[in-house]
Amino acid sequence: MPATVVSWVRTAEVARDLGVKETTLGSWVARARRADTAGSAAESEELARLRRENARLKKDNKELAMERDVLKRCMVLWVK
Repeated sequence: MPATVVSWVRTAEVARDLGVKETTLGSWVARARRADTAGSAAESEELARLRRENARLKKDNKELAMERDVLKRCMVLWVK
C-alpha cells in the first residue's frame, strides 16, 4: 500500500478512535506542523546568532591571549 494511502488510513482510524471528524484531525495535524516549522525557524535563527557570537568570542580570546604573551615577554625583558 502506498505511504499516502497508509497515512490516510491511519488518520481515519485515529479520527474514529478519538471520535472526531477526519477534517478536524487533519486541521489539528496541519496546525501542529506549522507550529513545529515556526519553532524550527526561530531555533535556527537563535543557533545562527549563537554561532556568530561564539566566533566573535573565539577571535577576542585569541587576541587577548596574544596581548598577554606580549606583556609576559615585556616583563621578562624589563626584569633583566
